[in-house]
Amino acid sequence: MSQRHIVPVVGFDLDLTLVDSAVGIARTLRAALAEDPAGTAPPDAVLRPYIGIPLELTVRTVAPAADVDRVTARYRELYPALGVPATTALPGAAEAFRAIRARGGRVLVVSAKVEPAVHAVLEQVGLAAAGLAPDVVVGGLFAGAKGVRLRAEGAQVYVGDHPGDMEAAAVAGAVAVAVGNGSTPATQLVEAGADVILPDLTAFARWFDGWFDGRFDGRAGESRASAAGGPGLDDQPGERQGEPDRAQQGQRGEAAGG
Repeated sequence: MSQRHIVPVVGFDLDLTLVDSAVGIARTLRAALAEDPAGTAPPDAVLRPYIGIPLELTVRTVAPAADVDRVTARYRELYPALGVPATTALPGAAEAFRAIRARGGRVLVVSAKVEPAVHAVLEQVGLAAAGLAPDVVVGGLFAGAKGVRLRAEGAQVYVGDHPGDMEAAAVAGAVAVAVGNGSTPATQLVEAGADVILPDLTAFARWFDGWFDGRFDGRAGESRASAAGGPGLDDQPGERQGEPDRAQQGQRGEAAGG
């Protein structure tokens, strides 16, 4: 099968992978917690490591005395006005989408945010514009549950910033590409199963072109193992060799920002 008949399918996480949502998430969560009698608004530095995980878990962790259901419900009411406008696209996001489309590929965005919030953010940052809009947008999934949907969509690559994203790639049987936009150190992302470490999305297009040319040089149906470690990834920046054990079961949840 020739390259022109191969359809690459690449999934992306949203928060701190495609977009910088930290300011908007923190602003919204502080506002929601401020309305709770037992809520305490933590500083941004405390909140940042929790961006991208289920919102309920974030609230329980940073404000254990707060009414979780009330705070999360209020958060979701406030997020369109407080969180979405403060969100910006990260450098390289649009170029990453264009690189995939240039190869005739499909772009997926699979996030822990609730789906309406994902669409609102993509619209806000210009990633829903003509020629850039993802082929599939899915919300409300975290870690392994993301991987189940990615597998159903035929994803060969999943890009994220969090250990949960590396688990998602493992469940999907996809190449796990980690970007350094979040708060997780590269060493922890490798331990979580990252096959490739990129400093940020500005390095993605070059990596993707090399991966595509190497993996689909007249061959179809490449396995995840060969895609992660075989020719075509050699000498790529931040490449990881080896394959640690990874949990195959994920959680379903709604992330901060959802």
